[in-house]
Amino acid sequence: MIQDWNAYRSALVGRVGDLAKLSPDAIRGWQTLDGAAATTGKLEPKTHELIALAVAVTTRCDGCITVHAKAALEAGATREEIAEALSVAIAMNAGAAVVYSARVLDAVDGL
Repeated sequence: MIQDWNAYRSALVGRVGDLAKLSPDAIRGWQTLDGAAATTGKLEPKTHELIALAVAVTTRCDGCITVHAKAALEAGATREEIAEALSVAIAMNAGAAVVYSARVLDAVDGL
């Protein structure tokens, strides 16, 4: 194992709690945004967490990975479903690099 994800998640939650004491409005705002994504109930919790995992990979957020990996497993996601979601993240990241490479060429040509 590369990292003890349970220990990391626990420490992270504790530090976020420390930050909440120092900057309660910022954390409350973040919690509102986080909760708003799930309030419609249009997506099942498992699907919501699989999307969150894919986004966590594309944004390179270890904290998001540990929180949403646990939540995805608790929502019933299988390793195979998680792998498929991660495959989408990989495809999107590579695709984003291609798109932004084209933008660089556009910028270079326009300068």
